[in-house]
Amino acid sequence: MFQRTAPRTNAGSAFALLELIYHATVRHVRQTHRNALIGLLMNMLQTVVFVLAFYIMFTVLGLRGNAVRGDFMLYIMSGIFLFLTHTKALGAVLGSEGPASQMMKHAPMNTLVAITSAALGTLYTQTLSLLTVLFLYHAIVTPIHIDQPALAMSMFILAWFSGCAIGLCFLAAKPWFPGPVGVVSSVYSRANMIASGKMFLANTMPGYMLAWFDWNPLFHTIDQARGFTFINYNPHFSSITYPLYLSLVLVLIGLMGDFYTKRHASVSWSAAR
Repeated sequence: MFQRTAPRTNAGSAFALLELIYHATVRHVRQTHRNALIGLLMNMLQTVVFVLAFYIMFTVLGLRGNAVRGDFMLYIMSGIFLFLTHTKALGAVLGSEGPASQMMKHAPMNTLVAITSAALGTLYTQTLSLLTVLFLYHAIVTPIHIDQPALAMSMFILAWFSGCAIGLCFLAAKPWFPGPVGVVSSVYSRANMIASGKMFLANTMPGYMLAWFDWNPLFHTIDQARGFTFINYNPHFSSITYPLYLSLVLVLIGLMGDFYTKRHASVSWSAAR
């Protein structure tokens, strides 16, 4: 408080900002549990429960014939991993500290650091869960083969990025409309259980049904990820550019909204967060 701030160079300011983001990311990762390992295990357990639930549902309903020819569990995991990452990234960014938060009273802290750390913390946890679950399945159950692993991983990151972009727009509107934003974000997350397309392939859907899913960036990333994962599937009705460009536009809108919100921040908003 009484310490004199020395002027920094541009490189020094950048390194100081990166260090601050790193410590805020570690704090965000440890929020789920004091022990980081137990927090990771809990996240992995949630992923495994989702995979098993969908495996049982596909088996009971007789939908296994609609999957790609190849490893059926890998088909399920390719949808579940991206769905969970997208949803968790949205929730983490939406739940990050706003301009009226107590954390913003500390001089180096700002909303950009809070948003970035929440997003990176989710990416770190989900990536570790993804790699661990795939390794255990490969080592214990059966060896798996991913046709283009680098491109499949890029779709995983794009699903995370699109979730962050949508969460950023919700975060900018939340102080102004806390009730409606909470309802809309909850409805969007629940609707993605079906609208994400993790239970079916775009190539097998009739044209009139594609219009119900084509708006969703997660639908495109999951379908493209399966095209890079399985050599027998070539997606024709989804694209990479749509979720990428849409996410960039939403990030721009969200940052503009966050900047405007910070200029009109009020302490009374903390009650609505």
